[in-house]
Amino acid sequence: MKQLRSFRLRIALLSAALAGSTLVGFGAVSWFQIYNAKMSRLDAELLNQLMRASRPPEKERYSEGVAPRSHLRPEPLAFGLGANTKTPIALLVLDANGNTIFQSNSLPTDVEVNSLLVKRLQLTPAPPPRERPNPSVDQPPFRPLPPQFITAQTAKASWRIGATKFPNTQVAIAVSLQAVNQEMASIRNIFLVSIPGALLLVAVGAWLVSGSALRPIGQLTGVIQQVTVKGLDQRIPIGTTDVEFVELIQVFNQMLSRLERSFTQASRFSADAAHELKTPLTILQGELERTLQQVDPGSEVQQRLSNLLDEVRRLSGIMRKLLLLSLADAGQMSLYLVEVDMSQLLMEMVEDVELLAPHLSLQTDIPAGLKVQGDRDLLMQVLQNLLSNAIKYNLANGWIEIHAEKTQTTLQVTIANASKDIPVSDRDRLFDRFYRGDPARTRKVEGIGLGLSLAREIARAHRGDLTLNSPSNGQTAFTLTLPITH
Repeated sequence: MKQLRSFRLRIALLSAALAGSTLVGFGAVSWFQIYNAKMSRLDAELLNQLMRASRPPEKERYSEGVAPRSHLRPEPLAFGLGANTKTPIALLVLDANGNTIFQSNSLPTDVEVNSLLVKRLQLTPAPPPRERPNPSVDQPPFRPLPPQFITAQTAKASWRIGATKFPNTQVAIAVSLQAVNQEMASIRNIFLVSIPGALLLVAVGAWLVSGSALRPIGQLTGVIQQVTVKGLDQRIPIGTTDVEFVELIQVFNQMLSRLERSFTQASRFSADAAHELKTPLTILQGELERTLQQVDPGSEVQQRLSNLLDEVRRLSGIMRKLLLLSLADAGQMSLYLVEVDMSQLLMEMVEDVELLAPHLSLQTDIPAGLKVQGDRDLLMQVLQNLLSNAIKYNLANGWIEIHAEKTQTTLQVTIANASKDIPVSDRDRLFDRFYRGDPARTRKVEGIGLGLSLAREIARAHRGDLTLNSPSNGQTAFTLTLPITH
């Protein structure tokens, strides 16, 4: 089975995939940019704390190698964490010999964090030795090596550590990244929620936009579905159509014009041919009937004239059917509408069947008072055709059933007969003109294959239909449906 694909669905999915990859990439880049910006700001604030902790206040000096501790405590406000923050901060200040000048000890993980600070100071390169100062020469200000910042992990948290060395002191400071990680987790969660929502909106928007863009295709499909014998005059307007579809619609309109012209010519030819042949066939039939009355009864000439008269009558019937079909194709089949008593009409048909096929079993279910508005002669032709087929294609000592019923809006007449099973290929083409099915099955049966086609056209001209019922073993059934006008 051929797999069906939706072009509109593919547009929506491709748009969602493209937008999704763009949003995911943008979200990832944005997340890393925000994280780097926060870390850069944190490093700058760590640097300020390092510089602050490395020099004593202006009016105080180191006494006995111990610096005053009031200015060494790191200030939470300097990290932009708020006055009431509980973010852990650790500070370690050593002298040039590695002796502890100041060490924060307010953290539950002081031992682990302080060991990280000491290790960091050991890995930090020392500044170059400074030459002995000469009072007569102005010395340039001392510039320490740039501090080094790393992110270290302990058992319970991650820390941002900055360390640097001065000629007389070594300073290392660490701040917990818990607040930063929480903020980045919040940003990540926002992205995880907003990106799928944005993708859904993009998919819905692409679905609606593609539907609007494909509207001319929908119009084209609608017109194609309405293209029947009576709908070839339809055209798709181009005034408000997108330029991408103009050529396609123009080609389709031109195709409809060619089809309409060809069909009109064919229909006109059938009608003209039927009209032109009708008169000479009528004259020929009249002459044969008059000549037949003048010859000796039982003679060979009479037999030949009888055969010719039968053929002329057959040709006249074909011409009459072709004329009706051409009128139906052109939508010009005229109906002489009267109130038709279908119950009475069916009973008349039953009497004919009993005379024509006395060997067949006939069963009827025809309620009285079944009336419709229609052309009595044409409806009689439909019933005659159905009953004629039921007799011709019946089995030996077979049966015929006629069932009629009335609903609120329709009248249904079903005519069934015993027969061989009709192949599926024949069922699909049974109403085609001049189609008679398997030649081996129909070669001994009179007919030209126009009866069912004409009967269905007559039913449709009455706003009804003629259908072949679902397959059933050993029987064939047709149902005539006619509307009831109250």
